[in-house]
Amino acid sequence: MIPTPHIEAKKGDFADTVLMPGDPLRSKFIAETFFENPVLVNNVRGVNGYTGTYKGKKVSVMASGMGMPAIGIYSHELFNFYDVKNIIRVGSAGAISTDLKVRDIVFGLGSCTDSNFQNQFALPGTFAPTASYELLAKAVEAAKAMGDVRYKVGNLLSSDVFYHDVGGALDWQKMGVLAVEMESAALYMEAARAGKNALCICTISDHLVTGEELSSAERQNTFTQMMEIALEIA
Repeated sequence: MIPTPHIEAKKGDFADTVLMPGDPLRSKFIAETFFENPVLVNNVRGVNGYTGTYKGKKVSVMASGMGMPAIGIYSHELFNFYDVKNIIRVGSAGAISTDLKVRDIVFGLGSCTDSNFQNQFALPGTFAPTASYELLAKAVEAAKAMGDVRYKVGNLLSSDVFYHDVGGALDWQKMGVLAVEMESAALYMEAARAGKNALCICTISDHLVTGEELSSAERQNTFTQMMEIALEIA
């Protein structure tokens, strides 16, 4: 089914690996900053998708929007209709752990969630969404090679709710969860169901304990270490 209801690209327009920020403007920034000869392959609903080359490799980037329903749609269509092999989320997250600082990078080994997204799979228990070990190992090695990257590997909380009425993300701190975002669990589940690979790389944009936070412009244009790591392993 190409084009899909949400992607107007033609078969073969996407590379095997797609970087997936939430923000369409971050997608545009990555393509214009890092790609050689970027071509716009999707703009349905303003969700920018580009394909180009990075150090001679064909690579794509397309936004996912915010939340698990949105990334669930785009990752499902990329994995199942466009035969994309790998999706690397390059997003922002709020730190829960006091071991993290703003601008640190988190590699999501696993993704805890308060979502019902897994219910569609009708499993007789609770599924544990995890990253592709191959992509994760490559990302850690790339971060080490860069030398000046502050990073941690561990669990993310993928939440359906940004403004919690009762309780909140900090409750997960006692279980060693590092940071909260809103997409990784759905991405990991879609990858598992399709037999494909996924990794969530997040830069800490704000801290739920200290209250420190970055502006929307800084989130869009300055998380270049995370972008470079993803591009190196694409």
